[in-house]
Amino acid sequence: MTGVTPTIPPPLDTPSAPRLTLPGLSCDSHVHIFGPHARFPYAPTRTFTPHDVPASRLRALHDGLGIVRAVLVQSACHGTDHAAVLDALADAPDRYRAVALLAPDTAAADIRRLDDAGFRGVRLHFLPHLGRAPDPDAVRAMVRLIRPFGWHIALHVTGRDLVEHHGLIATLEAPVIIDHMGRVDAAEGADGAGFTQLRRLIGAGHVWVKLSGADRVTQRDYPYEDAVALARILAKDAPERVLWGSDFPHPNIRGAMPDDGKLVDLIAEIAPDETARRRMLVDNPATVFGFPPLVSPEVAGHPDQRRR
Repeated sequence: MTGVTPTIPPPLDTPSAPRLTLPGLSCDSHVHIFGPHARFPYAPTRTFTPHDVPASRLRALHDGLGIVRAVLVQSACHGTDHAAVLDALADAPDRYRAVALLAPDTAAADIRRLDDAGFRGVRLHFLPHLGRAPDPDAVRAMVRLIRPFGWHIALHVTGRDLVEHHGLIATLEAPVIIDHMGRVDAAEGADGAGFTQLRRLIGAGHVWVKLSGADRVTQRDYPYEDAVALARILAKDAPERVLWGSDFPHPNIRGAMPDDGKLVDLIAEIAPDETARRRMLVDNPATVFGFPPLVSPEVAGHPDQRRR
């Protein structure tokens, strides 16, 4: 990569082929694309510099995993410049939806353009390594900004944040998605304060949770038994409120780089029932992110297309 020096490791070059066969139209509800920097420069104010992982590499990965749809989450390393994601959306509008990063003063016309391109939500970070956390007034202001477009608020929080901001999240007047299982502390188990609040929030009626980031939640090596056990509880608690994501290409992780094929195989542990898996991977994402009834040409004619 020319001109910048990466500060985080790249994803694996050759992930494993998963043993699990996913249902048709399965969606990876949490991924990022990076650059390429020469075409889509990284933000000068970024807190980390990734290796280039363009949309073409993501698509090749998903083709190998049996994943058709994906939600592209704007990365903090690109700031509020959405050019890379917009390019990917234009290339495969039926395959992708996206989540933005917005400044508080973003104009409604700019949000409308993002909405027309396929953006369906805005993400707010509460983790220090990605910048300053928003205060409650800023969160409510962002809700007012995106509410006319029917977008959701994606919250990148920790278990401690879930406890501290439980009342705020429960009363937000917009759909809410909690990323990465709220990054709760798996060492605390199902009785931990953060996980307890997460379960309560999912019961509020407007909150979904991404069963992603098991490698971030776990205190163990693969197969991340402690984190998977928590994900299984959430999938059983509220099958209509869970989404699955790989978090590829796994920025800012600690420990060994996850193998995306093996992450797919863990879906069978999280949702052992095929009906539950279809709901988590196909039906819920279609509802939350508004995928169109028609799909990209490579899956035209697939039996599952007749359902949509």
